[in-house]
Amino acid sequence: MALTPLLHPGAFAAGACLFLLTGCGGASSAQDDSADAGGDLKVGVLFPGSLSDDGFMESAYRGYQRAARTHAGKVAFSKVEQVQAADYEQALVRFATSSDLVISLGGQTDAAVRKVAARFPKVKFAEIGGPADAKPTANLALYDPQQAQAAYLSGAAAALLSKKNTVGFVGGAELPAIVNAAEEFARGAKAADPKVKVLAPQYVGDFNDAAKAKQSALADYGAGADVLGQVLNLGHKGIAQAAAGRGGHLLGGPIAHDCGTDQTYAGYVETDIGAEIEYATGHLVKGSWKAEAVHFGLTFATPHNDIVLCDADAAVTKKLDAVKAKIASGEITTR
Repeated sequence: MALTPLLHPGAFAAGACLFLLTGCGGASSAQDDSADAGGDLKVGVLFPGSLSDDGFMESAYRGYQRAARTHAGKVAFSKVEQVQAADYEQALVRFATSSDLVISLGGQTDAAVRKVAARFPKVKFAEIGGPADAKPTANLALYDPQQAQAAYLSGAAAALLSKKNTVGFVGGAELPAIVNAAEEFARGAKAADPKVKVLAPQYVGDFNDAAKAKQSALADYGAGADVLGQVLNLGHKGIAQAAAGRGGHLLGGPIAHDCGTDQTYAGYVETDIGAEIEYATGHLVKGSWKAEAVHFGLTFATPHNDIVLCDADAAVTKKLDAVKAKIASGEITTR
């Protein structure tokens, strides 16, 4: 994906070592793609993963781009991507020294963003996708994309679509939010079909490792599953490879693609992570930003979770619509 310059190139000159990690002892690549976008307010965003991962990071990046267009001339945006865990704190500090608002993506950044926010009490921070039950601090807002809702929908869909009455879940890392998503996947599956067998969740250890995800998926397909849910980024491509070889299926997401582009995808669970970047920036511009815990998804004013099924019969679609309605109304709650 082509990157659009958004901030003056000199803004992070002092942090050249951070943005050229391979030349400073780091193994991951990161870049500051920047140009003058004008505006008195500055927003810096840490994307630990790739902006073209077809997953959590890319979904967030799309919102970043929308926010940059919406607030052109008012807000100067900058970003860094593909940062190793050891470098999260350094990246956040660089942003904090020159930004009004710093946003971090993913629960893997939780410890680093809390530490840096405490060091810079006059800077606003927002974490997207951290522990759902965590509490905001004086200058740190917590935004929950409600991946648990998406996982519940995925579990329900998997159970309804399964021909072998066995489903499974593959997560990128054993983080609290991902473990919770696995539990909600199981809850959704059992709610849709109490007789369905839900295999123990598997955690690859890396959201982008397609080879390891393929191994996990092959194990689940070998154990009798025919439909898998997942919370992965590039790793979901490995599940698709395993599905193609074993005649299985998976539920994609958080970005939906046209049905039929890959027959192994039984559907897509959509979660608009980028809406939260728009939310934070919009409130910054209005002067109404506050350190709050906000839960998005089907219970938010503008829903940012959905599910799209491919070639499902009307009965399955009707049942899933009923599940969505119950989540939106609060009859079904996820953690």
